[in-house]
Amino acid sequence: MAHDIKKKHPMEEQNPQERVKNFDEVPFGYDIDTAVAEAERCLDCKKAPCRQGCPVEVNIPAFIMSIKDRKFEESIAAMKADNSLPAICGRVCPQESQCESFCVRAKKGEPVGIGRLERFIADWQLKEGVEDPKLPEPTGKKVAVVGAGPAGLTCAGDLAKLGHDVTMYEAFHTPGGVLVYGIPEFRLPKEIVAKEVDYIQRLGVKLETNMVIGKTITVDELFEEHGFDAVFIGTGAGLPTFLGIPGENLLGVYSANEFLTRTNLMKAYRFPEFDTPIHVGKNVAVVGAGNVAMDSARTALRLGAENVYIVYRRSDKEMPARLEEIHHAEEEGVQFRLLTNPIGINGDDKGWVKGMECMQMRLCEPDESGRCRPEPIEDSNFVLDVDTVVVAVGQTPNPLVPQTTTGLKTGRKGTIDADEFGKTSREGVWAGGDIVTGAATVINAMGAGKMAAKNIDEYLKSK
Repeated sequence: MAHDIKKKHPMEEQNPQERVKNFDEVPFGYDIDTAVAEAERCLDCKKAPCRQGCPVEVNIPAFIMSIKDRKFEESIAAMKADNSLPAICGRVCPQESQCESFCVRAKKGEPVGIGRLERFIADWQLKEGVEDPKLPEPTGKKVAVVGAGPAGLTCAGDLAKLGHDVTMYEAFHTPGGVLVYGIPEFRLPKEIVAKEVDYIQRLGVKLETNMVIGKTITVDELFEEHGFDAVFIGTGAGLPTFLGIPGENLLGVYSANEFLTRTNLMKAYRFPEFDTPIHVGKNVAVVGAGNVAMDSARTALRLGAENVYIVYRRSDKEMPARLEEIHHAEEEGVQFRLLTNPIGINGDDKGWVKGMECMQMRLCEPDESGRCRPEPIEDSNFVLDVDTVVVAVGQTPNPLVPQTTTGLKTGRKGTIDADEFGKTSREGVWAGGDIVTGAATVINAMGAGKMAAKNIDEYLKSK
């Protein structure tokens, strides 16, 4: 296979003009020969700097070298020793700023496509099937995991592999957390999430859905009435943040959380087959420039919007979304209104959005975040002609569990205070993921779940 060794092997994708008409996954993934060829680009470095950038410390050279030798069962075994959700990570991890950013190949070209190879080997396993790992003798210790998102799934899977009796509690009717309500089907098919959750359950983890911990059962009751020895809280950050500008209560204004949950989890894109309607006008403004904003903008196009604008107060250099997501959004026709800040939303006499008033911005000195501070340009006001607004400027933790759990210290923004091992101020309670850090990445949440599982195991052995 002739190929420029300095570049990653490309991954075929749906044509942009076609894919905006459907919710099917955009990239097709590598076939076997392409995966082997990409694996041959790996230099098998002795110190493997790529591992420094992986929050769950996957043995990257081991799984890639096995692909290179076409020993796929060995490759997936090396992967799953550290990562229970590789098909998910291979699709949504920001590899360019994590493992691949440390790749030696990147010094004179493009890094090895670690994420693409991770996706390949995970998909190979889902298609071919391999034996599940043998589990140790039961320890007799019970652990409750609150939240079946990336942190909870990882923590539960690792604890089950250590022989503990684990029960996961999920507030929604479907496990997966942000993986099912937040990330669209065209970026992460829900069939993939379901298969990886099934793997966690095959390890012996029990799952209780429609269980709102803090309402249905409290954390105190998990200890006192249900006999758990430890509890891990991984309830994420599902509370939307708003702009605080006039007009945010108008009809046609969504938080990105509601917009994506209706579409992804409640299948609004398949209305009336599913009973969840969603209103999307001809002209949609999405405020924000992270991955959630890109997901919202691309979803709006697929739901029939004619013009979709990303409205962001800084420049393209400060946009927090993955480059791949920005690239896909541009290819599909999303229009970028950068250095633009909304200051109000206008409505018609029936209470529906009819426009968004904005100001042009310029960048000044960096602020406390290290990014250039935006400043409004005087008399630059204009009205963007839109009939739907999606606010995608961040999420904060849901306060329900912290408010109903005695002895749990919390941070200023509603996060739970925990040390580097996930240990909280409450005896026997650990926490990890977005509920501790605020909204972050899937792989960082998984890393926190993994660290907490290790620490919970040590705690249970000491009891």
